[in-house]
Amino acid sequence: MDLYMMNCELLATCSALGYLEGDVYHKETDCLESVKDLIRYLRHEDDTRDIRQQLGAGQILQNDLLPIITQHGQDKPLYDACIRLMVNLTQPAMLCFGKIPEDPAFRHHFLQVMSHLQAYKEVFGLYYNCNTIDWEQRQEEDNLLIERILLLVRNVLHVPANAHEEKNVDDDASVHDKLLWAIHMSGFDDLVKFLASAQSEQQWSMHVLEIISLMFRDQTPEALVSAGQARSVQEKQRDAEELDALRQKEQAQKRSRMFQRGTRHSRFGGAYVVQGLKSIGDKDVIYHRGIHNFKHYSHDTGKAVRRVPKKNQRAQESEDKRRSALNVRLFLREFCLDFLENCYNRLMYLVKENLIREQAQQHDETYYLWALSFFMAFNRGNGFRADLVSETVTIRAFHFIERNITNYYEMMLTDRKEATSWSRRMHLALKAYQELLQTVNEMDCSQDENIRQSSNVIKCNIFYLMEYREIFLTLLRKFDETRQPSSFLKDLVESTHLFLRMLERFCKGRKNLMVQVCRKKAKRKKARGQKKPTCRSGLISTQILMFLWSAVNGSDLPRLNPVLIFVHPQLSEGLTESIVPFDATSETPPEEQRAEAMVRVQDALLAKLGPEALGLLRAAREVWPEGDVFGSADVEPEEELELLKQILHANLPRQSPPEPGMEEEDDGAEFEEEELESVQVSETEFNFLDFMKRFANPNIVRPYLLLLKTYSKNTPHTNHCIARMLHRLAVDLKMEALLFQLSVFHLFNKILSDPAAAAYKELVTFAKYVLKRFFSLASENSKAFVELLFWKNVGAVREMTEGYSKDGYVSSLSCIPVVLPDIVETLLPLLSNSDRTRRQVVMQLVHMGLVDNAKEKGTRIVLWTEEQEQELQMLFEEYRDSDDVLGDILKKLTAKRSRARVVDKLLSMGLVSDRRELHKKRSRRAQGKSSGKGMVQSFYLNLILCSEDRDEDGFSQPVPLVPLMEENEEAMEKKSFQKLLRKLGIRAPANEQEIFWRIPAKMSPSQLRGAAAALSPRDEPTGGGEEPEGHGSPPREHEEGSASDEQRAQALRALLLARQRRHHSSEHAGMSASFIVWLKLGVWEDIPF
Repeated sequence: MDLYMMNCELLATCSALGYLEGDVYHKETDCLESVKDLIRYLRHEDDTRDIRQQLGAGQILQNDLLPIITQHGQDKPLYDACIRLMVNLTQPAMLCFGKIPEDPAFRHHFLQVMSHLQAYKEVFGLYYNCNTIDWEQRQEEDNLLIERILLLVRNVLHVPANAHEEKNVDDDASVHDKLLWAIHMSGFDDLVKFLASAQSEQQWSMHVLEIISLMFRDQTPEALVSAGQARSVQEKQRDAEELDALRQKEQAQKRSRMFQRGTRHSRFGGAYVVQGLKSIGDKDVIYHRGIHNFKHYSHDTGKAVRRVPKKNQRAQESEDKRRSALNVRLFLREFCLDFLENCYNRLMYLVKENLIREQAQQHDETYYLWALSFFMAFNRGNGFRADLVSETVTIRAFHFIERNITNYYEMMLTDRKEATSWSRRMHLALKAYQELLQTVNEMDCSQDENIRQSSNVIKCNIFYLMEYREIFLTLLRKFDETRQPSSFLKDLVESTHLFLRMLERFCKGRKNLMVQVCRKKAKRKKARGQKKPTCRSGLISTQILMFLWSAVNGSDLPRLNPVLIFVHPQLSEGLTESIVPFDATSETPPEEQRAEAMVRVQDALLAKLGPEALGLLRAAREVWPEGDVFGSADVEPEEELELLKQILHANLPRQSPPEPGMEEEDDGAEFEEEELESVQVSETEFNFLDFMKRFANPNIVRPYLLLLKTYSKNTPHTNHCIARMLHRLAVDLKMEALLFQLSVFHLFNKILSDPAAAAYKELVTFAKYVLKRFFSLASENSKAFVELLFWKNVGAVREMTEGYSKDGYVSSLSCIPVVLPDIVETLLPLLSNSDRTRRQVVMQLVHMGLVDNAKEKGTRIVLWTEEQEQELQMLFEEYRDSDDVLGDILKKLTAKRSRARVVDKLLSMGLVSDRRELHKKRSRRAQGKSSGKGMVQSFYLNLILCSEDRDEDGFSQPVPLVPLMEENEEAMEKKSFQKLLRKLGIRAPANEQEIFWRIPAKMSPSQLRGAAAALSPRDEPTGGGEEPEGHGSPPREHEEGSASDEQRAQALRALLLARQRRHHSSEHAGMSASFIVWLKLGVWEDIPF
């Protein structure tokens, strides 16, 4: 922005500050008021930060403010005002705009402000004496000025480097280096160390730590440790190896270029036909270049490169580190030594307390994480001393970092717009965790016995607790290359390698190492697509509910009917004595327990448990009498019966029942949402190989292979960490088939054909081993080449190497006889491989088709041998035309099996396609006889009950005859039965709105009793001889049917006797006769479910 475009008032205010003549600045009389006016202007600037841009273009800070504070520092009010204005002008652009603007116009203003800040930083490096305060003799009122000075230094150090202007090489002084040197020459670095160590200056701890982190922004601990030191033998050897690798690569490139030169002239390169490689049409490809270049041929040559969507692009790396000038590195090294000796432990303690008590600003914990990783690494490289970093080598530090890593990961998933920032913070936390592990590992090598014991205590804690033990598993499994850069993956792989090495060494020599495990107990699991609580009764049709009510109310009537229970108080007390609907010790609120009690009543009714339902209803009424939710205290038996009916038909919301889960983790494909009720903590014996099996997962192997793709740019240590992990999986666990994947083999081919392959001996050896194992397997398994197209889990690896349900593990399962209740527990000790787990056996049984569901318990798993399957098939062929196919098969089957298991096996063998084909068939004669008899019985009961009601009530109304069963409905449709109803005076449906036959209101009680006498049931013979085999029901069922008829008759007589002895009160005189008729329909006939 041009100076002549500055606002006139702003220009006049700047002119009133003073002027610079040579090296002397002459201030005007209104200088102080002008500075205050500029502060006021900045307070009212617009969203484009126009005032800030105009002041930056006018170079007010360079030409006026800095000369004022250096030459007129004795004027305290003016000095304070200038510092205040400079703090405002140097405010980071990110704070001015909130974020990097996406709009092009605002992006331009953002870049303008950034360029002015970079100019401010450059000029600050030229002033070595801006501090005029005597820090030892300052007053209490100077605290505000001190804070502003610290903020000013923080703002200037925070300004990023200009990548386009600064193109310095290593060991060259950058703008940031010049600023650091100015800070050193002015003595401000000593002031920072004083503020960090003094007891009376602890209020500045957060400012001091932030300034220190910005001072060392471009530095690495290794570079500072080696500053001014002679290069060690290891460094020289490493440099020689790198140089040799580069030399070999260059020579290989020269040789390849030499071989590419053809013997013929370039104009006679020739044309070649590539047999077997089709072009766009049906003809073979014609290649018009030299044959030595054919290995680089691709169909994609000449095609436009497909643009990768922004959301799928790999995360960008942060700014690269550079080596500063030697004098800067030397003074920073001395600063680190003094800081560790006198300030580190105290400052880190104060900062940690501020973070825990939430007395710091948002994201200030990142400065703590950086300082922990940086200074502990410097201490480890500069002659390790544990006492200098004792404050941060604690279990509390591990816990603090682990909690922040978890929080950063969750925020990275939820706050998608700021995912990059959360990923950088997560990287800082990971580096701090890595440095803690390296420090503990260094303590193991100490000569001091106390230090080794301290490290052993720390390792016992971090290896015992599950959250520290599985943090790397989680980070590897959740790695996302679109949000986390490759540097994060590099640190993660190296940290995992270090942790596993420490854990393996810790486990050696310890036979019984106990660790903590946490198992989550699921309270509710929602299936895919399920969003609402299930209503069990809502899923059952009304007709079935009416059948259930008939069964509950009619079966074993003298014992279950609430009328009789009311008459016999001892039986009523016995029902409620042992039922407790409320648990005072439970954490569930009373309101939820009341709802659960209602659901328990409905469950008892659905299970045909009448006494339990009635007892639970009365017990709940005593616990929750308010609101009459479970009925009033003086409820009558009929009202109680009506309340049970309403509960049965109600749509009560209930939670889905929890299913028994596996001890190990599932892949999450079956359930989408899971609410946790509790976490069960227990101890178990630790086995290192079992822990390593957790890493045998494609989601964990993929990040390692992603980092291996950049093997030529990785450090030798990084490549070693990758090779060691893959060696653990392929050799130690014998799961080399995890790496049998086409992209992995392509990467191995690239390594083997690399001209500098001699520099990667470990990777070359491992690649040859895996390829050798694959070709050995391919000679036995013809499908191995197809398996290269897919990533494989542990189950697929086992199938690929041991056979697809043919030999090995499968054959050892098929030949084991099953005679004990729990099949899985029986199989485990009999298997040839004793390392198989219970879950592996169950999953293999499911794969072989011996078990339908992995959730089934061991006692429900039934294995069928080949002989038993053949026997079942022969019996089915023999009795397939029988009326009771399943019953006849069960009688003749040698191995006793339940009906459900036989039905499942018949379905799995394909002998039947539907379960209904195995239902018992009833002959038409028996069916008609049964339906007719049942309908006559029900009609007889209707007439008797209706006559009694009309005698007692004194009025009459039409009573419908409702057939509740299919047999009764078929009987009502027969013309012969309809003719009988008309003769008895029963009215047919009058119009389309009526569908049931009705007992007319004009029929008197005497007429009803006369009609009932005509239908009075008489004893009938049970049958005239046996029927031929395969027709009709077995004789045992006839006996059971006659016995049940006799029980129903006795129940009916008891009910009628109770009704005659009971006197109705006036308030119950209007009870509907149709309800009583419906209520007694349950005694007609039991319905099989």
